[in-house]
Amino acid sequence: MAKVSGKIFDLKLFSKLMVFVKPFKGTYYFVLVAAILLSLFSTLTPYLLKVTVDDYIRPKNYEGMLLFVGFMLGALLLEVVFQFLFVFYANWLGQKVIKDLRVKLFEKIIFFKMAYFDKTAVGRLVTRAVSDIETIASIFSQGLFMIIADLLKMILVIGVMLYVDWRLTLIVFSILPIILYATRLFQKSMKKAFEEVRLQVANLNSFVQERLSGMKIVQIFHREKIEYDQFVAINEKHKKAWLKTVWFNSIFFPVAEISSSVTIGLLVWYGGFNVISGGGISLGTIFLFIQMSQMLFRPLRQIADKFNTLQMGMVAADRIFKIFETESSIENKGTKSPTALKGAISFQKLHFSYLPGEEVLHGISLDIKAGETVAIVGATGAGKSTIINLLSRFYEYDAGDITIDKISIKDFELNALRKHVAVVLQDVFLFADSLFNNITLYNDTISREEVAQAAKKIGVHDFIESLPGGYDYNVKERGVMLSSGQRQLIAFLRAYITQPAILVLDEATSSVDSYTEEIIQKAIDTLTQGKTSIVIAHRLATVKNADRIIVMDQGTIVEQGTHKELLKVSNGYYAKLYEVQFAEELTT
Repeated sequence: MAKVSGKIFDLKLFSKLMVFVKPFKGTYYFVLVAAILLSLFSTLTPYLLKVTVDDYIRPKNYEGMLLFVGFMLGALLLEVVFQFLFVFYANWLGQKVIKDLRVKLFEKIIFFKMAYFDKTAVGRLVTRAVSDIETIASIFSQGLFMIIADLLKMILVIGVMLYVDWRLTLIVFSILPIILYATRLFQKSMKKAFEEVRLQVANLNSFVQERLSGMKIVQIFHREKIEYDQFVAINEKHKKAWLKTVWFNSIFFPVAEISSSVTIGLLVWYGGFNVISGGGISLGTIFLFIQMSQMLFRPLRQIADKFNTLQMGMVAADRIFKIFETESSIENKGTKSPTALKGAISFQKLHFSYLPGEEVLHGISLDIKAGETVAIVGATGAGKSTIINLLSRFYEYDAGDITIDKISIKDFELNALRKHVAVVLQDVFLFADSLFNNITLYNDTISREEVAQAAKKIGVHDFIESLPGGYDYNVKERGVMLSSGQRQLIAFLRAYITQPAILVLDEATSSVDSYTEEIIQKAIDTLTQGKTSIVIAHRLATVKNADRIIVMDQGTIVEQGTHKELLKVSNGYYAKLYEVQFAEELTT
């Protein structure tokens, strides 16, 4: 768990947050003014009551009493008006700020390298983008401005009390250090408790998100009881974290309440004796001090509570700004954005490692001609998929270079590069949306007619039209309403519609039956026509017709040639691989 700062208020962190307040400076200052006026009118009412009791009720001046009652009603009305304006615009400001924060955070996340997502739980990021940011709104709606209003009220109350009677003020002040000390201890303890709460909320979200996404695996391997027990354990930690905050609240508020009651008792005791003995303290002054002692202690108790809210928001803000300050984006300093590419690719002494010191590619060199179809084969972990991840700049290579049409891919503007490279993965991801939107991905330049024509060319139009609603059919989350083969065909159409110069198929037929594979193979033939194509396959039967086959083993190229040429290599890696697979197919 991150170390919790003992600071009451982190000014440096707040200054970062204030950047998002700048567009709403007018509202920000209006809320501050409303807080000042609210404090003024709330303090004025008890003073008017004192004057009414001493100067009009005791002397039985009913006309003057009615006048001051009218003043009191006016002050109360103004207090209500400014209370409404204060609460509404403080909340309005908080929601405006977190809307901009959330947009900025999402923009930051979507440009992170794939390596960042390899190491960061999705559930944790969801917590940051949803509940943590929502908590930041409370800094404005229930934290900062409320504390400012309460502090102003306390300063005014102390000023009025000192002005009216210093002796009764000393009685109130004699109890004040107890409240202040208890408030400080409470604030420090609650900050640590809330840090633990946020950590456990993130852990809970991450666990639930992963298990819901992988529910099929949970049920296939009969892990329901195990996962249930793990959830109970995590939920128990979450409960204990919240109970810490309950424990501190249950100690602090009774202490504050007892202190307040003792103060009232002392005021009545001392003031009452003074009135009876004919001293200088009036009955209205006692009423004033009873009210104002409550107005002084209540904000203190509320400030402690508001500090909880403020610090919970600041803890959330700290987590958000740590993401903002994370440097994990692909460097995008390229300036070249060609409208068309021939598609000649060159891998030049390429070195890469996912983890420092654990190299995956050991100086790969490979030239692919424009329009050539190259298949890359090899055992799992040979480095096949790594090559396409680097080509699309999902990861940055350690040494060497990759060029397209003799231009380094680092010199391309990132969006321009990826526009010319289409990738069809083995695990096709579809959003919970219509087929049309999944194919175009909301690209406004692609019409429905173009999609239909493209679908006819690769042989999937009839399949789409057979679905309820056709192109408007909602495939639900991750495309669960379609089979793996159907999802694959949609992925081909998605790639084809962009008309890329380079096409990459990563194990695109590895998880489908023979009949669907035949349909997909026809789609592939259409897709690869006239394009530079890289086909990564485990099943060698799908790459026989490639112009060239590259055989990889443990991060190096060990063989290359056509299917027939490689079969002729004595004790060749490809020949052995083909023999093993052919034997397996005969026995199945």
